[in-house]
Amino acid sequence: QVQLVEFGGGLVQAGGSLRLSCAASGGAFSSYNMGWFRQPPGKEREFVAAISNSGINTYYADSVKGRFAISRDNTKNTVYLQMNSLKPEDTAVYYCAKDRGIYYSLHIRPTDYDYWGQGTQVTVSS
Repeated sequence: QVQLVEFGGGLVQAGGSLRLSCAASGGAFSSYNMGWFRQPPGKEREFVAAISNSGINTYYADSVKGRFAISRDNTKNTVYLQMNSLKPEDTAVYYCAKDRGIYYSLHIRPTDYDYWGQGTQVTVSS
């Protein structure tokens, strides 16, 4: 049983920055690959970023590459998403998620994740 709770969402102007946090409890956090997804209003959930259990390997959606950075602190059971140069199209509910298994590769499919946070709203105004 794993529980994930996101923090840090809010309202920001275009060009600004936000840092999201996702605190995990239960399980063995340092064994889990983790990911961030987002769901814009009226649209389907989409992959944002993923990070390996060690934090060494990361992967990003093209839409956020160069602007967002995923990281983790295994001593705090927390994964982060630093969002810079925010655009109105980044407006969405952001979710952190736990990869359902131990794999060598990072996953971008929602079905590869088995625990999800409640989501945190990020709104970027123009």
